[in-house]
Amino acid sequence: MARSTFPRDRFDDLSTDSGRVGAHRAENPGLRGWMVFLWAAVLTVVLIAVGIFGTLVASGRISLGGDESIAQPTPTPTVAGVVDTSFSVVVLNGTGQDGLATQLRDQIVAAGWSGDTVVTGDSDSTDFAMTTVYYVRPEDEAAALGLAQAIGGAEIAQNDFLQPADDPNTPDDEAQTRQLVVVIGLDRVPAAPAA
Repeated sequence: MARSTFPRDRFDDLSTDSGRVGAHRAENPGLRGWMVFLWAAVLTVVLIAVGIFGTLVASGRISLGGDESIAQPTPTPTVAGVVDTSFSVVVLNGTGQDGLATQLRDQIVAAGWSGDTVVTGDSDSTDFAMTTVYYVRPEDEAAALGLAQAIGGAEIAQNDFLQPADDPNTPDDEAQTRQLVVVIGLDRVPAAPAA
């Protein structure tokens, strides 16, 4: 090796068998792999949580708005029953028990209906479950409920079941046929006496 012409300094006096001199040593790489894995695991959990939360917000299952965004249940309007004796009433016995239609007719007449506007008959079915008052138009619901209350309670349902056909030539502003149909159910059959 060629001699240098530089002046001598303290580095020229170091022994050659001391290993690497002046080299920068890296950190111990043993812990470095675990730190990378730990940070990757934490980041994965955070990304999954953000994804789930974002999906719930996008689907509307979670709302970010204030209290005004919470849907308040709307109260359902209740109809009060009105005894309207201007309706004609058809009473049909939907059970196999004889005489129930006549008994219920007498009860309806006692509640204020005229005897000639309440007629009786038998239903095609003899196993009708619950006594039901049927009405046709939505505005007849109060009258149906009033009749159901007058006979001691019954279900009501909107249906054109056995309703008379109105004359198509009758103008809408004139009175159409107003009729309620009561089908007596097995809930009105008296219990058999115990033996």
